[in-house]
Amino acid sequence: MMYAYYYSFYSTIFAVKIKLKTVYSLIPMCLTYFLLSAILSGKLRYQSIRRSSMTTEARPPVRWGILSTANIATKVARAIHLAENSDLVAVASRTEERAATWGKEHNVPVTYGTYDSLLADESLDAIYIPLPPSLHAEWTIKAAEHGKHVLCEKPLAANADEAIAMADACRQNGVQLMDGVMWVHHERTAAMKQKITDATLGQLRRVTAAFTFNWDTIPVGNIRAMKEFAGGSLGDLGYYCICAILWAFDDMPAQVFATARYKVGVDFNLAGILWFSDERIATLDCGFDTGLRKWFEVAGTRASIVCDDFTVPTSEDSARFWVHGMDGNERNTIDGCIQEVAMIERFSQIVQSGNLEAHWSEVAVNTMRVCDALLESHQRGEIIKL
Repeated sequence: MMYAYYYSFYSTIFAVKIKLKTVYSLIPMCLTYFLLSAILSGKLRYQSIRRSSMTTEARPPVRWGILSTANIATKVARAIHLAENSDLVAVASRTEERAATWGKEHNVPVTYGTYDSLLADESLDAIYIPLPPSLHAEWTIKAAEHGKHVLCEKPLAANADEAIAMADACRQNGVQLMDGVMWVHHERTAAMKQKITDATLGQLRRVTAAFTFNWDTIPVGNIRAMKEFAGGSLGDLGYYCICAILWAFDDMPAQVFATARYKVGVDFNLAGILWFSDERIATLDCGFDTGLRKWFEVAGTRASIVCDDFTVPTSEDSARFWVHGMDGNERNTIDGCIQEVAMIERFSQIVQSGNLEAHWSEVAVNTMRVCDALLESHQRGEIIKL
């Protein structure tokens, strides 16, 4: 209609004055017409682009529930609150009083006195499970059967068989499964991986990883030191080291060997060797009897990467790693990434997209397979082939 208006207006002017004007009198009308057309066309294109953008941005945030008020849940609750695409809606504990207290402390509006009640909440999209490892399989499978996507604390399970059952249940019910290893989601991890894949290190030869802390006195009631809850240093600490080794080599070992020392029924420390194809080898050690160490080195024929705080960066503001080579040591820094927030946002992106990523459960299951093989090696006193 706007075009018709302008056309009518200029037609009238033209009819009255055509005899007094030369052909140049047509220029203003033509300029106006083309200018108006350009404005309208551009506006329509902008609105179309904006609608498309708003359609993507308008995806509702993923609604989270936390199954247990374990200590680690505090850190993840903060991450969910900080994540741009997530809302922390509900928490469950073994008593309503405990859930209500925790919910008030951490700004969680809905609380439940049983885990089953939380899983029955149809408004929830995803569940974070920070229960002891011995309970991971039971509650992950139940959550999957209720149609909930599952972020499960590490180790994924008490053993590889349970981990496989968890992955199968999530796949069959069309939900995402991911373990709670946070460091792999940090932007620093992608930067280090780039150094590995772009030939900076040359041909990969060795990965060495360690994660330890010291207990002067074994704490009573700590699930890490309780066999009935699938405690032990390998699942609690060595899991990170194995994850780093598999991440660096992007492969499974051909065989492994381990030796461990047991206290109170769990492996209190463990050292392992993993042999890979193409002349690659990895070593790890973990334990509750050595001062804090959380580092790895990935070494190749030309250079190596050293990260001295790979499990948790010393600062949320900046994370570092080094490339050691013949020409000296190069310090690399990544600023402004909180790894647990990145983990929550990545998981929520998967849920929002509807495109499940099997990679995450496959890595977690493979990590459990290596854990089992290392423990079997210690028990049998021999090399175990995978």
